[in-house]
Amino acid sequence: MRIAQVSPLYESVPPRLYGGTERVVSWLTEELVRQGHEVSLFASGDSLTNARLVPVCPKALRLDPNCIDPLAHHIHLLEQVLQQKEEFDVIHFHIDYLHFCLSRREELPQLTTLHGRLDIPDLVPLYREFSEMPVVSISYAQRAPLPWVNWQGTVHHGMPEDRFVPGLEPGKYLAVLGRISPEKGVDRAIEIALGAEMPLKIAAKVDKTDREYFEARIKPMLDHELIEFLGEISDLEKNEFLGNATAFLFPINWSEPFGIVLIEAIACGLPVVAYPLGSVPEIIEEGVSGFLVESVDDAVKAVKNISKIDRRKCRKAFERRFSDRRMAHDYLTIYERIVKREPQPIALTDGDLRWMKLEPPSSTT
Repeated sequence: MRIAQVSPLYESVPPRLYGGTERVVSWLTEELVRQGHEVSLFASGDSLTNARLVPVCPKALRLDPNCIDPLAHHIHLLEQVLQQKEEFDVIHFHIDYLHFCLSRREELPQLTTLHGRLDIPDLVPLYREFSEMPVVSISYAQRAPLPWVNWQGTVHHGMPEDRFVPGLEPGKYLAVLGRISPEKGVDRAIEIALGAEMPLKIAAKVDKTDREYFEARIKPMLDHELIEFLGEISDLEKNEFLGNATAFLFPINWSEPFGIVLIEAIACGLPVVAYPLGSVPEIIEEGVSGFLVESVDDAVKAVKNISKIDRRKCRKAFERRFSDRRMAHDYLTIYERIVKREPQPIALTDGDLRWMKLEPPSSTT
């Protein structure tokens, strides 16, 4: 199959440091190429891929000090895709709704994976207008605010099984990985570590928009001998960081659409202690890959009982449910149905696409 993957340009594919969407695009692209498909990747010029790379801008926009208007680059991206549209059987967008006006008028054989949060009131009129656009959710929980759009399936993210070597021996510290912002609950993670009297290592970036929150709320909590702030780490550093930890803390306070760090942790055999919000109950199997808790006190108890989790079974849970092969299989099933213009399916379980009639959007807002 001739497939176009259209990535955001903020990070390279794969990203050098933090970057969720671009990392998933890389995993999917490389697995599709490995399976013999003809794949073109529209991305920043510093991306690394075995697909045909269409470099829309020289480098990742977030790391380019000369980039002032990222939207301009994304409009250029859309033009590049449209100029080559006849070369593809299906075009897979990862740039949210940016292309909807053009895709509607061009009648492109296309699919959009929605990677972000959908519980934003501003999105409702937009998705009512473009309710025919074929979209994929990355968790069932992500769909809740917009259950009536043209869902083609739910495809949980998957990553290469050889990406991380599991650490099967108990670690010596608790771990937090990702980004510091109010919804990520890093302050709760610190409280959990102190309650459990265990060291905590925080490997996370701080965006400009969250700098004030970091300075006011998180930085004062770092002044403790048990707490170590490492800042943003590279992909190459993740395996050692996660593999040597005792447990991964994920005490979020928002409806997480997926949480790539969760599958990275369990791929390392690292059990997770998390709040059961958003996608978390879909990813973490209670007693197998971690514990779901409702409070800091419950999390402290879970940390103290973390040895009950078999790290080998934790790793097996990753292999069973979150490989790039499974993800590519699910997407290929959807691609084929789009090309054949068949009715939309919904993914009810991992790798199991079944039919379900969707309710049309209401005429009222």
